[in-house]
Amino acid sequence: MANLLIFGLGYTAKRIAAAAEKRGWSVDATGSAGNVDFGDRAAVESALDRATHVLSSVPPDQAGGLDQVLSTYGRSFGAAWYGYLSSTGVYGDSQGAWVDEASPTGTGRRNARSDADALWMELGARVFRLPGIYGPGRSVLDRVQSGKARRIDLPNQVFSRVHVDDITSGVIAAIIGDAPAGAYNLGDDLPASGNAVTEHACRLLGLELPPLETLEQANLSEMARGFYSENRRVANGKAKRVLGWKSQYPTYVEGLAALL
Repeated sequence: MANLLIFGLGYTAKRIAAAAEKRGWSVDATGSAGNVDFGDRAAVESALDRATHVLSSVPPDQAGGLDQVLSTYGRSFGAAWYGYLSSTGVYGDSQGAWVDEASPTGTGRRNARSDADALWMELGARVFRLPGIYGPGRSVLDRVQSGKARRIDLPNQVFSRVHVDDITSGVIAAIIGDAPAGAYNLGDDLPASGNAVTEHACRLLGLELPPLETLEQANLSEMARGFYSENRRVANGKAKRVLGWKSQYPTYVEGLAALL
């Protein structure tokens, strides 16, 4: 039976933990909702000793650029299976072109993430590169209903996205199949503009479209402006071939319909 240790029991990792427990696996986790205190070295090292599989969803420290999991406990890692939830932001801007796992990394705005991604790759981990994540309580439907949805006038701007349950199924497939170490993009089959997705959500809810704004008019945060500075389509063929992964929600149309 698998014994899974998760570093960082956040939105996505909670779904993975629930899926693992449903299969009868034992799960330990750090984070406010977990059962292991990240700062308790003895407890973490004990959990590492028990673990057959280790998954980190902890992002790098933006100030120092360090991966806190590796810098704190990397020397205690043994012969377990390792996985890391990374970001497709490591690919940077491709001006709307497709990127896959062989595309260069480290050229984008998320240098700390790219460095952490590279460290986990060197460790021999399965690195799951994720685009925009949506799911229950965290989707454009919620933003439209709360009046926080935006439409930004950026022609030809596209993004990839993924439903949280499809991330879960991809990670579980990689564990069950003992997937080879390396990077795997988990994204849907239809990269699309944020405007297209927002407009579809408005139609589903029967609500008016938010006004079309320029970047200047939108007065976005620095983080949000950085998001709009990159334009790419993320290919998922490797995950389908190697993991046998099949997304339950291949496009935002199916994903948003399920969330309704």
